[in-house]
Amino acid sequence: MVAVGYSMRDESFGLLAALGLGVFIAAIGVGMAYLRWRRLTYTVGETDIRVESGILSRAARSVPFERIQDVSLEQTLIPRLLGLVQVRFETGAGGKDELSLQYLSEDEGEQLREVVRARKDGGAAEGSAAEATDPDALPAKPVEEPATVLFAMSQRRLLTFGMFEFSLAVVAVVGGALQTFGDFLPFDIWEVSEWQKLFAGPFAELEGLGPSAQVIGGVLGLVSLLVVGVASGLIRTTLRDWGFLLERTAKGFRRRRGLITRTDVVMPSHRVQALRISTGIVRRRFGWHGLSFVSLAQDSGSSNHVVAPFGQMDEIDPIITSAGFEPPSDALEWQRGAKNHRIDNAAAITVFLAPISIVLLALDRPWLAILPVIAAALLALREAFLWRFERHALSPNQLFIGSGWLAPKLAVANRVKLQSVDIRQNFLGRWRGYVTLHLGLAGGTMAVEGIAPERAEELRGAILSSIAETDFSELAR
Repeated sequence: MVAVGYSMRDESFGLLAALGLGVFIAAIGVGMAYLRWRRLTYTVGETDIRVESGILSRAARSVPFERIQDVSLEQTLIPRLLGLVQVRFETGAGGKDELSLQYLSEDEGEQLREVVRARKDGGAAEGSAAEATDPDALPAKPVEEPATVLFAMSQRRLLTFGMFEFSLAVVAVVGGALQTFGDFLPFDIWEVSEWQKLFAGPFAELEGLGPSAQVIGGVLGLVSLLVVGVASGLIRTTLRDWGFLLERTAKGFRRRRGLITRTDVVMPSHRVQALRISTGIVRRRFGWHGLSFVSLAQDSGSSNHVVAPFGQMDEIDPIITSAGFEPPSDALEWQRGAKNHRIDNAAAITVFLAPISIVLLALDRPWLAILPVIAAALLALREAFLWRFERHALSPNQLFIGSGWLAPKLAVANRVKLQSVDIRQNFLGRWRGYVTLHLGLAGGTMAVEGIAPERAEELRGAILSSIAETDFSELAR
């Protein structure tokens, strides 16, 4: 409509043509949506759930209950206002939803989730099948199961969290929009002289006030960016984590969050493969950390399910224990990687930046040639610090991997739940004597980089022994 109206703006019937095109497109869209709704049905059988769709060409997808890792409910703004939900079935197949049913009522979505879970766990459910045209065929909505609140975020906590989520993404978005639609503006926004002409008066006054006023103007500009960054973090955090609530139920961990888009996810505890504890450069000074579960199911395209985005360690430890893991203790024997690994990284940085300095010297730019040298020195110093802070430890049941200096992170893996242990060594590692230990998880990967071959063999032997000594048929589901 905008394109037609703009191209025919000089014609007397231009506006009428644009409105007519809009009505035509809306009619086609509504008609096609109605036909798609009429031709979409889902059936819950004894062993699988089946969805049939398509107007002219029909498609049928069937997923056995045993393949379904998780069933979650999601509500965007308009469906939420209308009391509708989207039911997402996660199978762990490359992070994609095998099935997704939109616009079910809230009661029907809850009933469908409980039926699928009951069939998946081998329980009986009333009715052999249920179609979308007959929601009453589903069993009655189950009684709300008792739950224990593990973590909740108040509005004050959310506000504090947003203050730490500094982001200039809105500046990038505005810049991209101006780059795309800049032709509609009366001047070139990327030309400094155009801005000087536009603000000739204020600029002239600022120049007349002397260098001090210009410095103050620059500081005010930086403060404006700071305000924009803080506001962006507050808005993003509020939209994502409003009403954050983590509960422990008989089915597992239930997490609900979101202001405009509300999600309701339940993660069975036995599907938690590993933990990730992270913090930030500033927030660590105040003791704030975040906790995520590495799970078989996906969460917004990621294998990490955020279960405590902003909390103190005394709040996070009970969640770790409830998931069957052990919080890190002072008794752990931490070990660092090989120094040669960090030395080689620093040497590689120097080799990469040295030619830049040589070229600048050849171009008679000695002052610029110093910059790559300073950068190489700073990056080499960073490698030395990383060697101090990147470490690992092995306990009787878990493997701990710590990394990061300014914003440290800690990964905790259950030795029994690891899928594979792979030792890799490149040509430089064979010469210098270090390897990388890759650990396979059903929900992701972990690695211990730059360690001695003997230490890697020790870790692999301990992990494989834990797996071999476990009778998985006796593990509680």
